[in-house]
Amino acid sequence: MRTITASIVLLLSASTAGAVCPFDPNCLSNPYGAGSPYKPNGLMNPYSDRGSPYSNNSWTNPYATNAPKLYDEQGNYRGRLSTNPFDPDSTSNPFGRYGSPSSPDSINNPFGAGSPFGGNIYVRP
Repeated sequence: MRTITASIVLLLSASTAGAVCPFDPNCLSNPYGAGSPYKPNGLMNPYSDRGSPYSNNSWTNPYATNAPKLYDEQGNYRGRLSTNPFDPDSTSNPFGRYGSPSSPDSINNPFGAGSPFGGNIYVRP
């Protein structure tokens, strides 16, 4: 299985991400790189396995159990990029280790793993 690595700038906001990596081909905020809605295996393509709201491997499916994994630059696991609020590893679970705004391991914590001064977060399907 081919591993796709895409760089994400945390907080997943277009303004922050656009300012940091507009020309990086692995950045999700680059509409001509990893963020292209036409990339066959891209996270932003609603018809790909990783972007479809119906795929078990997609970050947009709120019931997915095999969403893409997130890692920081040091290789530390940072949860799953998922909209599933019940998955314990989901970044959308406000009570989970990787989704809680008060957890040091959460990308939603601006003083922890989600610090804008920290490194990039990488997606590995």
